[in-house]
Amino acid sequence: MKRTHASVIIAFVLAGLVTGYLLDLAIVSNGAKAIVPPISLPITLTGVAALVVAFAWPVRRAVKGKATKHLDPFRAMRTAVLAKACSLSGALILGFGLGITLFLLTRSVVPSASTVWLALATAIGAAVLMAGGLVAEFFCTLPPDDTDTEKEEHAHA
Repeated sequence: MKRTHASVIIAFVLAGLVTGYLLDLAIVSNGAKAIVPPISLPITLTGVAALVVAFAWPVRRAVKGKATKHLDPFRAMRTAVLAKACSLSGALILGFGLGITLFLLTRSVVPSASTVWLALATAIGAAVLMAGGLVAEFFCTLPPDDTDTEKEEHAHA
């Protein structure tokens, strides 16, 4: 599994931004209230980010050779997949929160500051989740194999 590339993160943020803006626009155009994320959402996103980094820490220790006990390779792979999912979903929710914030700020009647801050807090919590996922992905990355250079040395000898 390869680490998440920056272009994929940017694409997910942009897709979330467009979706958040257009979805809020469609909801308000039909006479309903705009989407206002609850305060529990950014708190939960931050908590999940902390958990995924905590799950990846033993993998990092095993990769660096500092582990005190054997690490199950299936656990390491599940942690790497969770990290990738967190980075991608964090990017998508980051864009969604920014899209809602942008929609709220561009209305002719700007809603209360608490409403705008809730949307912005969601974007910040999602950015923390994305960063936590990327850090955990880094922790789960194996060092490059030296076998290729050894093969080349033996071939030239």
